[in-house]
Amino acid sequence: MRALVIDDERLARKELINLLSQYDQVEIVGEANNVDDAKEKIEALSPDVVFLDIQMPEKTGFDLLEELDNVPHVIFTTAYDEYALKAFQVNALDYLLKPIEPKRLGEAIERLQKKLSEASERHEDATLSHQNKKLTLDDQVFVKDGDRCWFVKLSNVRLFESDGNYIKVYFDNNKPMIHKSLNALDERLDEKSFFRASRKHIINLSWVEAIEPWFNGGLVVTLKGGDRIEVSRRQAARFKDMMSL
Repeated sequence: MRALVIDDERLARKELINLLSQYDQVEIVGEANNVDDAKEKIEALSPDVVFLDIQMPEKTGFDLLEELDNVPHVIFTTAYDEYALKAFQVNALDYLLKPIEPKRLGEAIERLQKKLSEASERHEDATLSHQNKKLTLDDQVFVKDGDRCWFVKLSNVRLFESDGNYIKVYFDNNKPMIHKSLNALDERLDEKSFFRASRKHIINLSWVEAIEPWFNGGLVVTLKGGDRIEVSRRQAARFKDMMSL
């Protein structure tokens, strides 16, 4: 947990940093002695939590929070208890009165750890949900090959072709290469729209123009535009089922 200590009193900062040094899970990434200094360091260091004094010269801890675009978790540290209500109105994680008791600090660290764990789980769930979502013809994907970039609607991609550790993406008159395996791509694509014709090819079914028998029970598919792709014998029966009434 990356922490920034903000207090205008040097001794108060040192005392808190000394208390926090007893927690292996906390890394002190910096300290600040006023609001402007704190704002710069929050933007530069992206701490998970700030231990924030309220009463400081010129600007208060509340002023700092109003100026931030991205607010980290906040644990207030102050000698005054009259700000407690306002502190929780701005969603502070905890409110520690000076002199800070080690036991109360430990409770605040536990609360922070729980919050960060919950946020991490939500992020992982969102990532898995995104990864599990199948890409359809209506989806748009970003393709980068060297210095060239495209946003391509999948309905315009007629063919994916494996080439070593890369995939060649066929759309319009372009054939950029992306660093990805055909197996990984196959898992992401909607099987109603895209078909794994062979070990080397995935075709867009909406681009199929003609089908003809081929050697050993296989098939050859002609795509709009003239590309001819062989469907392996193992995949031919499944392909016929998909393309017939």
